[in-house]
Amino acid sequence: MNSSSPQIGFDRFIQLDWALLALRIRAGKGTLDELDEVLASSHSGPAAKKKTRTVLNRLWLEPRADLVDFADRGVEIFCDAPEPTVPALTWGMALATYPFFGKVAEIVGRLTTLQGDCTSAEIHRRMAEIYGEREGTRRMTNMVLQSQASWGAIERTDKGKRIERKKAMDLKGSAVAAWLAEACLRYNGRALPVASIESSPTIYPFMLGGSTAYLLSKSRALEMRVDSAGNQVIGLAG
Repeated sequence: MNSSSPQIGFDRFIQLDWALLALRIRAGKGTLDELDEVLASSHSGPAAKKKTRTVLNRLWLEPRADLVDFADRGVEIFCDAPEPTVPALTWGMALATYPFFGKVAEIVGRLTTLQGDCTSAEIHRRMAEIYGEREGTRRMTNMVLQSQASWGAIERTDKGKRIERKKAMDLKGSAVAAWLAEACLRYNGRALPVASIESSPTIYPFMLGGSTAYLLSKSRALEMRVDSAGNQVIGLAG
């Protein structure tokens, strides 16, 4: 298993069905042969297939050592409630694994908060400010946007020039909601005010639902405390 963080990483379009199959394999409900067959039929050659497989490996099949327990808990949630949880689980693993994916999500979430849409040019401009004005940044940003569209978060209109946010999925205070909040903390790399988790732009396609403080307090992976100003703060346990 790879214990080092990937560089920029998320450089392929990942269809939700492919992520679902990788998740099913980790849960013991599918085989690598099935995945290879699906990827072979949807990719132009072995090189393209290998690159897509690399992203799927990091998401579910061979997560980084520091994310193995997190991934395994995601699999447990999937086994208890398979289909409804797939977009949130895939989003959470991408968020925890790939800072680049998280940054695109954060920017899309912020830009679409008020009016529900934005231009792809705005997203590319902000990503270029962070990762540099280079073709790789633009191409990988497009891969993330295309993937987020496949996962039901956004719709790309006007030949991809406009990004429209779709209706958020209500997770209704379920186990996947607390797990997704943990993914948000893993992406940020620090403790956050409880009040800011629900509205975090990085998880814009989802509503956690219920009482956020109560929801997060039930997770054994999270630790809640009160800061010097009397605000509830949540961070990773241990």
